[in-house]
Amino acid sequence: MMHEREFRAFVSIAETGRMDVAARQLGYSQPAITYQIQCLERSLGFKLFTRHPSGARLTGDGHMILPSVRAVLMLIDSIRDPRGGHTGEHEAEAEAGEAPAGTAVPMVRQRTA
Repeated sequence: MMHEREFRAFVSIAETGRMDVAARQLGYSQPAITYQIQCLERSLGFKLFTRHPSGARLTGDGHMILPSVRAVLMLIDSIRDPRGGHTGEHEAEAEAGEAPAGTAVPMVRQRTA
């Protein structure tokens, strides 16, 4: 099974080229990051990085899946915060007692006395 934290570790290492830097950015120890990548590699069945004294480089398979992993993380983030962290105009309209644009509002007739 693959986990979000493994995907985030993968992307962070891919972007920084270093496991120690990725670990610091994500608030993990370096052994924890290494373990997350090993788990992800085991789940996928292939290596994601080649390790060098100067850091880590994506393998061909790692390059191939990077865009998909980024897309998955974007989806996860959008599910957590569908409005992108902004107070939208729909909220402002709702506070003002107005229906959001594009919302079907039933017509109600008022009785006249």
